[in-house]
Amino acid sequence: MAIISQSLDFLCQSAVTGFLFTKSDFKTTLIPVTIVAAVTAPLSRPERLIHVASWIWIHLFQFTAANQTILPNEDAANKSYRPIPSGRITHRSAVRLRWLLLPLCTSLSALYGGEVLAASVVVSALTFAYNELGGHKTYYWRDSINAVGFCSFEAGAMLLAGDVRTLDYVEVWAICLNAAVYATTIHAQDFKDEEGDRALGRMTVPLALPSVGRYVVLVALLAWSAGLSFVWRLDFATASAFCMLGLYIGIRFVSLKTIPADQVSFYWYNVSGCRTLEDVLTR
Repeated sequence: MAIISQSLDFLCQSAVTGFLFTKSDFKTTLIPVTIVAAVTAPLSRPERLIHVASWIWIHLFQFTAANQTILPNEDAANKSYRPIPSGRITHRSAVRLRWLLLPLCTSLSALYGGEVLAASVVVSALTFAYNELGGHKTYYWRDSINAVGFCSFEAGAMLLAGDVRTLDYVEVWAICLNAAVYATTIHAQDFKDEEGDRALGRMTVPLALPSVGRYVVLVALLAWSAGLSFVWRLDFATASAFCMLGLYIGIRFVSLKTIPADQVSFYWYNVSGCRTLEDVLTR
């Protein structure tokens, strides 16, 4: 009984550690990508959501483990709940975990077929490029890798949601458009982290282009809202609502510049912005 109790305690503690590695990415990645995949694929059976969410989470775990071992002191002040700064796991153990997750992700993906495996390999390669190769240090590489990475998450999730071997025309077209939306607006995530990025010497769009970065989000969201409404041939009422939402989010970024306001604006961007609604409205 003592062995069973210790094993259960270890599993529970490990689950909590995994959750804390990925906690801040549930609202920005796990939930939005799961919704996008379920609607765009579309979902073949309700139980496929478990496969979709699990696949996204394990790859997200790989990315966050890599990211949080590169600059372990970055989270000490603002995100002290994370496993490394809180002392739940040592930096050395976290590095080992990061590399153990790589074969786990690819092995799991291989069970679903070559296309899902390919999406996993791309996510893993981009994880390495973003973290170990320093892609996070400059905004042009940072935003490009983020854009392709998010779309790789979506591709794998869509394949799992639809329980298919290949993506159809609508899915491929949606992913390509999403890549463009991500590349031009993903720096919306950086406004809330300006102080920390400045201290670390990380060059993001808000720091490199302080006078225009927020206006780029506003203009890009409006342009993409109108453009996607035309591409998907939305009716006037739906297109108007879509564009008004993009305008609202853009105005928030331009007019509300405190850290708490930027955090809320980024949540709006993730939950209700172009990149989620665009996929929902294609079906």
